[in-house]
Amino acid sequence: MNKPIASLIISTYKNTEFLKVVLDSVFNQTDMRFEIIISEDAEHDHVKSFIESIKSPVPLYHLSQPDLGWRKNLALNRAIEATNSDYLVFIDEDCVLHPRFMEFHIKYASEKAVLGGKRIKLDPFSTKKMVKGDLFPGNMNSYLLTNYFKIKKNGARFIEEGFFINPSGILGFVPRLRSMYQLKGCNMSFPKSAIYKINGFDEDYIRPAIGEDIDLTWRFQRAGYKINSVRNLAVQYHLYHKENWHDQEQNYQMMMEKQKRNEFVCRNGLVRL
Repeated sequence: MNKPIASLIISTYKNTEFLKVVLDSVFNQTDMRFEIIISEDAEHDHVKSFIESIKSPVPLYHLSQPDLGWRKNLALNRAIEATNSDYLVFIDEDCVLHPRFMEFHIKYASEKAVLGGKRIKLDPFSTKKMVKGDLFPGNMNSYLLTNYFKIKKNGARFIEEGFFINPSGILGFVPRLRSMYQLKGCNMSFPKSAIYKINGFDEDYIRPAIGEDIDLTWRFQRAGYKINSVRNLAVQYHLYHKENWHDQEQNYQMMMEKQKRNEFVCRNGLVRL
């Protein structure tokens, strides 16, 4: 078997209903030269059984760890170590992919840059249609155009991020005008060498948000990497669910302290320094 061009790392916790929809979109990519690592920040039997039932067209691996609270960064570092390619793409269990998502992460990969995209946050009605199989990623442009005001009223957010724009088409200049200032952990990619250069995800973060994406942004930049945009190219559809956001102040203060110390190579990452 040929070595995969990329490794798609999917962070999951317990929602196999969403994970199934996401994997269906993964299996319908235009560029299938990748392996899949499902990185579970827990050890749920129903997740294990679900993954064992999957018939994947590409190599698929499942990593789990005891559920001892939020330890996503540890799970991601373990996933990085398990990869068999030199390029890493990251998504979450609630983010469905446009058919050309992997194509553009692979096509625009660079040894000197990190790629970042965004996602549309779907409303509950559109989410239900997608989960039931009545709405497909490849049809989303027309669906969003037809239902723009309805879904916005129903709670959809960042709708402009849900439109795929063909770079070879008449509007192909639009993605080139868009930039990224902060990475989103659900839609980013980079060379494996880049994450090793900053010693991986910082496991000092034991609460959601900041530690798995915003923290990476400044660390990659201090290490000399550019942040390039794949907005409206590597398009993602975030399935609606109630979000259990914690106060981010502690994570933010921790990041500020690390920035003051210029600690872009974290001490508690892939290697303990």
